[in-house]
Amino acid sequence: MILVNTDYISGKNFEMLGLVKGSTIQSKNIGRDITQSFKTLVGGELKAYNEMMNEARAIATKRMAEEAESLGADAIVNIRYSSAAVMQGAAEVIAYGTAVRFI
Repeated sequence: MILVNTDYISGKNFEMLGLVKGSTIQSKNIGRDITQSFKTLVGGELKAYNEMMNEARAIATKRMAEEAESLGADAIVNIRYSSAAVMQGAAEVIAYGTAVRFI
């Protein structure tokens, strides 16, 4: 499965199959949430949240690719990501793009 954030793939002609998406909502446990809140007092990278968001993007991307594969797609073009806070310490990540089949 080829994943790109452009609306073309060099040297490939394709037909569009439709929109595909994947999402997840992730949170950290209360202990990590408390330690990260202390970090905001002194500044710096919130590594636990960074790891959480990286994991969430990977899960959302995997789910999007699985949906594309179920349509018989060879690639997903024009991939985009969106995230939103659902509650303190929890975030939703959505990956979406256009599934395509090479011709």
